[in-house]
Amino acid sequence: MEHRSTIRCKNMTYPVVVHFLEVLQTGSEVENVSLSISQYGIVLDAGSSHTAVYIYEWPAEKDNDTGRVQQTHSCKVQGAGISSYSVFPGQAGASLKSCMKEAESLIPLSRHHETPLYLGATAGMRLLRMENQSLSDQVLWSVEEVLRSSPFSYQGARIITGQEEGAFGWVTVNYLSDRLKQGSGTTGALDLGGASTQISFVANQDVAEESAENAVTFRLYGNDYFLYTHSFLCYGKDQALKLALAQQTQSGDSSVLDPCFHPGYSVDRSYFSVYSSPCVMAGKPLVSRDSFTHVGAGNASLCQEVVRRIFNFSSCSFSRCSFNRVYQPPLQGPFGAFSAFYFVMNFLNLTSGSLESSREKLERYCSRPWTQIKQQHPDVKEKYLAEYCFSGSYILSLLTDGYNFTSDTWTDITFIKKISGSDAGWTLGYMLNLTNMIPAEAPDTPPLPHAGYVTLLFFISLLLFFLLFLCFRFLRPRRNSQTQMI
Repeated sequence: MEHRSTIRCKNMTYPVVVHFLEVLQTGSEVENVSLSISQYGIVLDAGSSHTAVYIYEWPAEKDNDTGRVQQTHSCKVQGAGISSYSVFPGQAGASLKSCMKEAESLIPLSRHHETPLYLGATAGMRLLRMENQSLSDQVLWSVEEVLRSSPFSYQGARIITGQEEGAFGWVTVNYLSDRLKQGSGTTGALDLGGASTQISFVANQDVAEESAENAVTFRLYGNDYFLYTHSFLCYGKDQALKLALAQQTQSGDSSVLDPCFHPGYSVDRSYFSVYSSPCVMAGKPLVSRDSFTHVGAGNASLCQEVVRRIFNFSSCSFSRCSFNRVYQPPLQGPFGAFSAFYFVMNFLNLTSGSLESSREKLERYCSRPWTQIKQQHPDVKEKYLAEYCFSGSYILSLLTDGYNFTSDTWTDITFIKKISGSDAGWTLGYMLNLTNMIPAEAPDTPPLPHAGYVTLLFFISLLLFFLLFLCFRFLRPRRNSQTQMI
C-alpha cells in the first residue's frame, strides 16, 4: 500500500508542476508574439490647400487604456485641396491614388481588411458647399469611389464641422502629451489652416449658459472637460489675404500699394482671383477692368492696420467677445499653436521670444527688398514666399487683437509641429473618437501587472516542487532495518 501511495503522489503532482511551467512559458511566448502585432488606422485630412494621409499604429494586444496610438507615416497628396477640383470633380479622387498605394505598401497585407479608413474634409469643402452643393457632392463622390476600392475598411468621407475640427485638435494635443490620463491641467489648441482658424480650451461651465453653440463636453478617462471651441470660417491665412486685398481694392484702381508685401514686389492679379471666394464675393467692386497691379510697400506696422480692418470689433452682445460678435471666455492655461501657425512663425524665426521682439523682427523682415528675399530663399516657391510678411502680420493680429493674447500671456503659446513624433492636428483626435480608443471612464487597475503574475506563478511552482519532495521523502516505502536470522 505504501508503494501505491508513493506512485499516486508522483502521478498527481508531476503533471501539475509541468502544467504550471507550460503556462509560464506559453504566457511569455504569447506576450512576445503579441508585442510584434500592431493595428492600424488611416485618416485623410482634406484641407483647403492640400490633402494629407496619416497612418496611425498601436499595439494590438493593448486595451483602450494602455495602447498608445502613434503616427507612423504621412503622405502629402500632390496638387491642391479636393475643393479645387470642382470644375473636374473626377480628378479629386484620382489625386489620392498615389498616397493610398503608399499606405498599402506600408501596412501589412494581413491587416488591410481591418484597418479603418476615414476622410474628413474641412473649410475648403465647407466653402464649396456654401457656393455649390451639387459640385461639393460630386467631389465627395469621386473621393469615395477611390477610397471604397482600396483594400482597407472604408468608414466614410464627409465634411466635418468647424467645431469638430477645433475639438478634435484639442483632443490630439492633450492625448499626445498624456494630459488626459493624468487628469491634470490641459493645453489649449490653436489651429490655422488656409480657409479657417480654430481656438479651443477648457473653460468654466458657464460657457454653455452664455453661448451653447461654442460649448463641448468630453468625459475622458473618468474626467469631465468643459471645452470652449469656435471655428472662424474665412479666417484661414489664404482667405484672410483675400479679405485684406478686398479691403484695398474697393475703389477699383488699376494698382494697389500693399504694405503687407515686400518693397519691389509687383504682380498683376485678376479681380476674379480675389473675389471668387464666397468669403469676399459679396463685396466685389463694380469695375470694368479685369486686373490690377499688386505692388509691395513693405511696412509691417501699416500691414497690421490693414489686417485689423478684416475683423469686426464694433459690437458684442455677450459679456466678452473675440471678434465678429463671437463670444469668448477668458483665456486659460498654456496653448499649443499648430498647422500654419507653426509653419509661418517657424519660417520667420518667431517661435520664441516676447511679443515685442516678434513685432520688431517682423518689421525688419517685411522691409527687406523682394529681390533680396528671393535670393535668400531660392528653393521656396515665389507665391508662398511673397505671402510670409502678410501671414506673419495676420497671425500676430489674430492672436492679439482677435483672441486677446497680451504681452504677458504671449509666452503661454508654444508653436508646435509634432508631439511625440505625431503631427498636431485634428486627425488623430477624430480617429480616437470614432474607434472609441479613449474610454469615458478611468480604466480599472489590474490586481497585478503581467510581471507580477509571472512572479506569482514562479513561486507557486517552487511550492509544488517542495510538496513533491515531501511526497518522496515521507511516503516512499521504508526498508526493514532488522537483519533476518537463519
